Amino acid sequence: MKITIDGITLKNNMRVLVTGARGFIGSHLSASLANEGIEVVGIDNMESFWATFNDIPRPKCNIQDMRDNMQDLPYRRFRLMSADIRDWGRMRELFKEMEFDVVVHLAAKAGVRPSIKDPAGYARTNITGTVNLLEACLLQKTMPKFIFASSSSVYGNNRKVPFSENDVVDFPISPYAATKKAGELICHTYHHLHQMPMTCLRFFTVYGPRQRHDLAINKFAKLILARQPIERFGSGHSSRDYTYVDDIVDGIKSAIYMCSAYQIINLGSKNPITLNHMIETISQVVGHPTVILDRPMQPGDVDITYADISKAERLLGYQPKTSFLQGVTNQVEYLKKQF
Repeated sequence: MKITIDGITLKNNMRVLVTGARGFIGSHLSASLANEGIEVVGIDNMESFWATFNDIPRPKCNIQDMRDNMQDLPYRRFRLMSADIRDWGRMRELFKEMEFDVVVHLAAKAGVRPSIKDPAGYARTNITGTVNLLEACLLQKTMPKFIFASSSSVYGNNRKVPFSENDVVDFPISPYAATKKAGELICHTYHHLHQMPMTCLRFFTVYGPRQRHDLAINKFAKLILARQPIERFGSGHSSRDYTYVDDIVDGIKSAIYMCSAYQIINLGSKNPITLNHMIETISQVVGHPTVILDRPMQPGDVDITYADISKAERLLGYQPKTSFLQGVTNQVEYLKKQF
């Protein structure tokens, strides 16, 4: 597929569709691909699930950040279109209008706790939306490679650590986790029936600049910066395999180039951080003491996430590079610029 923009032929003749392109991971991925000479078509339903940050819609900030981090030509390689994956007619129209070499499916209703209040909404977006996108892929003359963003939440309260792709994941403990498990099964079905190259990437607690406002690192950092108390749910001994967004983007790009057939692959840092350590690190970076209000553990929360990334290392050459301290420092510095 030969790509020309304003008379300039791109170095890489690949066209990639990124769903959820205005979101946290989607905006980082889109900018990175465009900077490498890849034509990126981003779609987003333009919903503002994240409300606002300093009265600026958070997704709007993400697009402005992308402009700031891309030179003129790379930005012209990126097109953002309004499209909702729940709308089959719009998906069919999009795939009849243009063909894609790769589809990176990041669009989703995210979050464990909100899913408990709106399971039907999560099913419509994360399951029906995924089916619509896969059906649209079948309209192409050449089958695209499909990258599905899954989640470490599919492991539930897995007692065996680290979490391996071979572990049984039949016991999700939130509607969000159930929809991500369902997405993996649907992807396998389309690979089996239509030989669609398919990779499901299980992301482990992604953080960094542009993170959703309701997630712990972002929320705690803003409160500590404002010298306000934070709520700690549970004893503080629960742990998460926090993975910096640039490392996740590197893993996605490797999957674009390297993976075929059907694969499920963990993308994490293989370094679980306790809630208490996370709070201490943010306080250290911000330079303010933290006032902690203890609260009971929340429904749907798991005790630990811990990725076995040996498969990602073997198949993708994946190596997370960003330490937790450096990642938190980057995120806090970004937040300071927003105040």
